[in-house]
Amino acid sequence: MPDHAHWLLQLGSVTSLADAVSRMKACAARSVNDQRQHHAPVWSRSYHDHALRKDDDLHAAARYLIANPLRGGLVTHIGDYPFWDAIWL
Repeated sequence: MPDHAHWLLQLGSVTSLADAVSRMKACAARSVNDQRQHHAPVWSRSYHDHALRKDDDLHAAARYLIANPLRGGLVTHIGDYPFWDAIWL
């Protein structure tokens, strides 16, 4: 998505959610800044999380995330989005 990101991830016992988000943001920001050859903040400091408790919730969340580029007008078919695949579907 052009103005936000969705990640569906499963945490292990070693890494906290805050650490995982921080690492993903840092890696993505480094890539974006290198591509634009300009170093500036990419992300806000905060993030919004939603814990999923049941498999039904997981499948619904995965379907929502996969369809998001279609709803956002980035593609005309879900399969056209290069990052559409999810192990939970």
